[in-house]
Amino acid sequence: MPETTPGTTQRSAVTADWTLDPADTGACERLARTLCADGRAQVDTPEWVAGARDAWEDLPLPLRRAVRRFRRQSGPHGALVIGGLPTDEAALPATPSVPGSVQRRATVPAAVLTMVACGLGEPLAYRAEKSGALVQDVVPVPGQESFHGNAGSVPLSFHTENGFHPHPPDYVIFLCLRADHDQVAGMRVAGIRQALPLLTPDSREALFAPEFITTPPPSFGPDAATSEQGVEPRPVLSGAIDDPDIRMAQLVTTPLTPRATAALTEFGRAFEATARTLRLTPGDLVIIDNRVTVHGRTAFQPRYDGADRWLQRTYVTTDLRRSRDHRPHDGHVLAR
Repeated sequence: MPETTPGTTQRSAVTADWTLDPADTGACERLARTLCADGRAQVDTPEWVAGARDAWEDLPLPLRRAVRRFRRQSGPHGALVIGGLPTDEAALPATPSVPGSVQRRATVPAAVLTMVACGLGEPLAYRAEKSGALVQDVVPVPGQESFHGNAGSVPLSFHTENGFHPHPPDYVIFLCLRADHDQVAGMRVAGIRQALPLLTPDSREALFAPEFITTPPPSFGPDAATSEQGVEPRPVLSGAIDDPDIRMAQLVTTPLTPRATAALTEFGRAFEATARTLRLTPGDLVIIDNRVTVHGRTAFQPRYDGADRWLQRTYVTTDLRRSRDHRPHDGHVLAR
């Protein structure tokens, strides 16, 4: 359980790690509304992101302090869940149910996500995924129940986001706008810091070797897997031996040798043994350290009645400059 931050109260570990008090929730909402005052404001414009970046400094201190601490050290789980964020529930439309749904217009939830993203680093998106939107809907889509991605409702296996890419996000942020009807859908998270001690020395050695290929996930479209990105063999683990980074996705990471196959299987068992399941409620904000933590999802049953599970997602990089050659006009979208 993360350290309790002043101005917060403890909650169950299956939902939020801690919750903003009502006064701070109100302050967050008022600040978010200033970013939405112009009903025509667009999330993806540089001017709006700059406004969110400035507004971050005015968010309640307990929230800013918790995010700063997590940015420095993401802890044993590599994930932080903060409850009590505003979602403007009364103004929420029906849960989207079309493929590729994103949030272009400025709203209170989009403002919350973008402000927190600016506190962690800078928001980031990929042109080939969700049309390069900075705030993306994670919703079930009719006919895509078995899709292994954000539009599906079957179990989603463990993965880091966009590990095939030379510039994967450092963090992934989710804000829950609606829970599923039956309140059984769970976000599953597992961190390397708890899984690593369960691996044998042989498996660790194999996972640090460039004996794996990771291709783009299905959310990047059918043509992405044939692109040059992700073809070169890479290790699953890199960096410090005792606290490595991860790049893998159980669906699209292929081992190239027998020892790599055995190691990846053992790695999956270690994640299963150490995972925790987060059952999110509206206003829960999840920050995942994508460098050291994998995540997935349990199955749930959508009804397609306008009130299905609805999360919004934003990617974050701690160093926007390092991807400059992939971002036209120094924007926030990686074009390749």
